[in-house]
Amino acid sequence: MKTNPPSNTLDRERLERDTLRLLCSILVKPGTRLEICRLLHPEDFQDPIRRAVFEEIKAAGELRSRGLRASLKARMQSRGFPALDLDKLLSPRPANETDIARLFESTLCLLRLEGANAPAQFASEANVED
Repeated sequence: MKTNPPSNTLDRERLERDTLRLLCSILVKPGTRLEICRLLHPEDFQDPIRRAVFEEIKAAGELRSRGLRASLKARMQSRGFPALDLDKLLSPRPANETDIARLFESTLCLLRLEGANAPAQFASEANVED
């Protein structure tokens, strides 16, 4: 199924913010976060600040969500974003069980958007020459 591009910049911003919010959620285990980060690329985030936040989330590895959120401000300050309001960026409240399905859907939309523009990462057996 092909996903249409977001109708405007605000839709794209929402997808990126929802994805970051999902990655920081206490409802997502560190291993799941790492797998999602492995599927995403910094270039999937058009906004430089959201891209930097994604890179820091990915670099945090298997840090639990509470520790991740606590360390993210210092990580972003060391990257040159001293006035970044992470609470505003990641929503004023943590994602709850009601939000999580929508956040996953936004992340899947972002993956589909970028996947449609990226070359295949794996060759099928039919494409492998002997």
